[in-house]
Amino acid sequence: MCADTTDTTLVPDYKDTLNLPKTDFPMRAGLPRREPEWLARWERIGIYDRLRDRAEGRTPFTLHDGPPYANGHLHIGHALNKTIKDMIVRSHQMMGHEARYVPGWDCHGLPIEWKIEEQYRKKGKNKDDVPVVDFRQECRRFAEGWIDIQRDEFKRLGITGNWADPYLTMDFHAERVIAEEFMKFLMTGTLYQGSKPVMWSPVEKTALAEAEIEYHDHQSHTIWVPFMVFSEDAPQGMQSPDDAPEDFGDLIHAKVVIWTTTPWTIPSNKAVAYNPKIAYGLYEITGTPEECWVKVGERFLFADALAEDALSKARLEPSMYKRVRDVAAEELGRLGLKHPFAGLEGADGFWDYAVPMIDGDHVTDDAGTGFVHTAPSHGADDYECFVKRGWIDRMTHNVGEESEFLPHVPFFAGLQVFDRKGKEGKANPAVIAKLVEAGGIIARGRVKHSYPHSWRSKAPVIFRNTPQWFASIDRPVGDGQDDYGTTIRQRALYSIDQLVKFTPQTGRNRLFSMIETRPDWVLSRQRAWGVPLTCFVKKGALPTDPDFLLRDASVNARIVEAFEAEGADAWYQDGARERFIGDAANPDDYEQVFDVLDVWFDSGSTHSFVLRDRPDGTADGIADVYMEGTDQHRGWFHSSMLQGCGTMGRAPYRNVVTHGFTLDEKGNKMSKSLGNTVAPEDVIKQYGADILRLWVAQADYTADQRIGPEILKGTADGYRRLRNTMRFMLGALGHFSETDRVEAKDMPELESWVLHRLAELDTLVREGYRAFDFQRVFQAIFNFCTIDLSAFYFDIRKDALYCDGDTERRRAARTVMDLLFHRLTTWLAPVLPFTMEDVWLDRFPGDDSSVHLQDFPETPADWLDAPLAAKWTKVRAARRAVTAALEIQRTDKVIGASLEAAPVVHVEDAAMLEALKSVAFEDLCITSDIKLTADPAPSEAFRMTEVPGVGVVFEKAMGQKCQRCWKILPDVGTHAHPGTCGRCDTALG
Repeated sequence: MCADTTDTTLVPDYKDTLNLPKTDFPMRAGLPRREPEWLARWERIGIYDRLRDRAEGRTPFTLHDGPPYANGHLHIGHALNKTIKDMIVRSHQMMGHEARYVPGWDCHGLPIEWKIEEQYRKKGKNKDDVPVVDFRQECRRFAEGWIDIQRDEFKRLGITGNWADPYLTMDFHAERVIAEEFMKFLMTGTLYQGSKPVMWSPVEKTALAEAEIEYHDHQSHTIWVPFMVFSEDAPQGMQSPDDAPEDFGDLIHAKVVIWTTTPWTIPSNKAVAYNPKIAYGLYEITGTPEECWVKVGERFLFADALAEDALSKARLEPSMYKRVRDVAAEELGRLGLKHPFAGLEGADGFWDYAVPMIDGDHVTDDAGTGFVHTAPSHGADDYECFVKRGWIDRMTHNVGEESEFLPHVPFFAGLQVFDRKGKEGKANPAVIAKLVEAGGIIARGRVKHSYPHSWRSKAPVIFRNTPQWFASIDRPVGDGQDDYGTTIRQRALYSIDQLVKFTPQTGRNRLFSMIETRPDWVLSRQRAWGVPLTCFVKKGALPTDPDFLLRDASVNARIVEAFEAEGADAWYQDGARERFIGDAANPDDYEQVFDVLDVWFDSGSTHSFVLRDRPDGTADGIADVYMEGTDQHRGWFHSSMLQGCGTMGRAPYRNVVTHGFTLDEKGNKMSKSLGNTVAPEDVIKQYGADILRLWVAQADYTADQRIGPEILKGTADGYRRLRNTMRFMLGALGHFSETDRVEAKDMPELESWVLHRLAELDTLVREGYRAFDFQRVFQAIFNFCTIDLSAFYFDIRKDALYCDGDTERRRAARTVMDLLFHRLTTWLAPVLPFTMEDVWLDRFPGDDSSVHLQDFPETPADWLDAPLAAKWTKVRAARRAVTAALEIQRTDKVIGASLEAAPVVHVEDAAMLEALKSVAFEDLCITSDIKLTADPAPSEAFRMTEVPGVGVVFEKAMGQKCQRCWKILPDVGTHAHPGTCGRCDTALG
C-alpha cells in the first residue's frame, strides 16, 4: 500500500526518544559584539606567552614584521598585510614550530616631521627657531601616540604577537644599533660623499630614494631648442669656442635641435648627446608660414625618423623644407655647439662655453629629435655620461633646496621650479621667455606624462645635484665576509638566486632586476627626525682624500654607548663633537655631519636589533619570512637586502612573500576623493574581524584584492555555511566520551571514506600552509565542509545519529565527528581565530582551554585508502543521479520528501553495480527503499550526462511511515512499539 496510512492518534510521540543535537553554540555569530570578549580572554590567560612556554625546544620559525609607519589609522591594506602575517605565524605554530612574531613600528622620518611642522605653522612658529632636541622630542611623542592607537587596531584584527614588547626604530637600543650598522659602512669603505643628481623634493627639502617615489601624470612644458654649430673638429675636451679650430664646412652655423620637458634645466646644459646607431640628416628650411620661429635658409640636424614630427611642431609643412644630406656619427662627434644663451647681454659670459656633442646609448629616435639635452647635474643618464668621460668638474650647482635658481645664475636667480606647495613656479616660463628673446626656440607645447612625485607630500620632485652620502654597492666591502661576493650588489644577486625563496616567483625577477641596475644608495636626508649619520669629516679635505672621514673604533664606541643610554639625541647635544672624538683626534679639525639616515636604512637595519639582539630573535640573525606588499620590492625587501649584504654578507631572510594591493569592487584604486575606500574599522563593526580575515583567506593575495559591500556580503554568506557545519558537529558530539570511540579498522565504509578524505586534506593543509597558500587551504577545507560533509556525509548520517540506539554505526559516526572536530577547528584557527575559539570553548570550556594552544592533530597514514576512494567515487556519482531524479519529483510535488521514494536504479557498469550493492544505497540516497538492477533502463528513465550508464525510474515507497524515523517500510506497525519500524523498535528497547 502507499505511504502513511497509520492512525497517528493511537501512536505515542517518539520525539523525546530521538538523539537530537545538543549544543548551546548559537547559529548567529554576533562577531562584532563577542570578539572583544575573546581578545580580553586571550590577554587574561596570556595566550602568547603560554605558546612560548609550550613551544620550548621546538624548531623556531620567525616572521620578521616589516614596520608600518606610526602616523595614522589603519587602512584596508594594513588589514590584508597583518592578517596574512598572522595566518603564517599561527599555522606554523600549530604545525609544531616555535613561531614568534614581534610587531614593530617605523618611527623616524619625514611624514612625522612634516606633521610637527604643520602644527608649528598653524601656531605661527618657525621650526628653525626651536632647539633641534626639543623638535625631535615632539616627533617622538607624536609617534608614541599613533603606536598606541595602531596597536589596539591591530589587536582588534585578532593578530597574535608580542604586543607587550614590540620593537620601535626610535627605541634607544634601536637607534644605537642603526648608528652602529651605519658605522660598519663607514669602517669598511662602503660609505662615501659624492656630488651627483638625486631626486629632490622642493616641498620637503630633502633627497629622496627611488623607494620614496611614485609616478603620477603631470603636465609639463615641452620645447624644441636649437644649438648652433660653431665649428667642426671641436675636441670633446674643449672648454670654450676659442679652443676650436677654424674648419668651416656645410654644417657650420647649422643647428642641432633638442627636445626637453624640463625647460628649467637649459641654463645648466653642458652637452648634447646623440646615438651613433641612429640615422641623422641635415634639413634646410625653404619656406615658412606667417607666424614661425624659424627662417628660410636655416639648417637643422634631426634624426631622420623624427624630423617631420619635430618640424611640424614648428608649423612647417613638408613642402617647406628639404633634406640636404646624411650626417654621419663621426661628423657629429667633431661638432662644437654654442649654448642658446651664449653671448646674451647681461649674462657676463655665464654661458660662453663650448657645448660638446657626446655619444650615448640612452638616446633613441622614439620621440623628440634624436638629440638629448644633457645637464649632468639634473639627470641620471646625463651624469653617467660625464662620469664616464671624467668630466665631474663640469657639474653645475645652479639650483637650491627649494628648487630656486641660486643668486649666481643670470636672469633667473630666485625663481622656483616648484613652490613649497608643489605647484609650478616661475622658472620654466622665465627660461622659455628668455629662449624666445634669444632666438633659441623653434617650437613649444605642453605634454602630459608620467612624472616622479614624493609618495609623502604627493608633490613633484626634481633631479638636483647636491652633496650626499652614498653607500657604494660595487666597491669591495672589505669586511672579510666574502662567501657570497665581495660587493653589496654581488652578495644581493647571489642571495636572490641561491638563498631566498620567493612567493610568488615573480617577486624574484622584480627584485633581481632592481638590484641588478640600481645606482648607489643615497643614505643622507637633510632633515632632523631620524638617526644621524654618525661620522666626522676633516675640514678642508676633499671627499677623495684618504683622511676625509674619521675612521676610529674608539670614536664609534663612545657614540654607541651614548646612544644606548640617551638615544640619538646625544648627537645634537652641546659638546657632542668633542665628547665623541675625544683623544682620537683634534676635534677642531673635524666637522660633525648632521644629515639623518634614510628611514629605509632604519627599517633595513631592523634585523640587527630584532632578530640578532632580542631573546625572541633568531640564532643566526636571519628571518624565516619577510612578508609585505609588492611595492616593497623597491622598499623594505630592497633596503633590508642592501643593508644585510653590507653588514653581514647576505640577505637577512630566507623567504619573501608578497601580496598585491587592495582595490574596490570594480577594480579601481581606492581613494578618499572617489569615496570608494573600505575602512577595516567599518567592516569589523558590521561583520566582525573574522569576516575580514575570511576575505583575505578566500582570495589570491599574490594578486591585487578587490573588496566592497557585495564581496563582503558573499564572504559573510560563506562564513554562515561554515559555521553551520561546525554547529552540526557540536550538536552530534553532545556527551561524547572515550567509551563511544570506535577504532578506525572497525569503521563502516562510509566512515572509512571520511577518514581517507581527512588524510588527503591533512597533507594538503600542511603543504598549503607551509607554502603560504591560504586560498588553497581554505578552499579545500570549505569545499570539504560544504560538499563532502554537509551535503553528503552529514545528510546521510543524520538518520543514524538521531534514530539509532547504541549501535556500532552511530558510535562510529560520532567518533568520526570527534576526529573531524579536532582537525577542522585547528586547521581553521589560523584563518578564523575568534570563531574557532568559540567552537572549541563550546565543547571544552575552562580557563586554561583554547584552540590556539593546540597543534594540528597527527593523521595516521593508514587512513588513506585509494581503492576505497575509487569505489566511493562511483557510489557518489550514482547517488547524484538518484537525488537529481528525486528532485524533479519533489519540484512537481509528486513527493514531499525523498523518504517517500523507492526508485529503481538501472546500472550498466558491472563494477559500479557491485559497488552499489555492497553498501546500503537506500540510506545513502535517503530513500526508504531502492532497487538495483543491471537491466537496461527504459526510455522514461531519468539520466544525467555526467553519470553515463545510470538510469533512474521513480517509484513510491510501499508500506507505512515510521512515526519515529519517518521511513516508509512494510514492517511498520508489526512491532511492540506502535507505529515503528524494526530499527526504531530495537532502539526503544
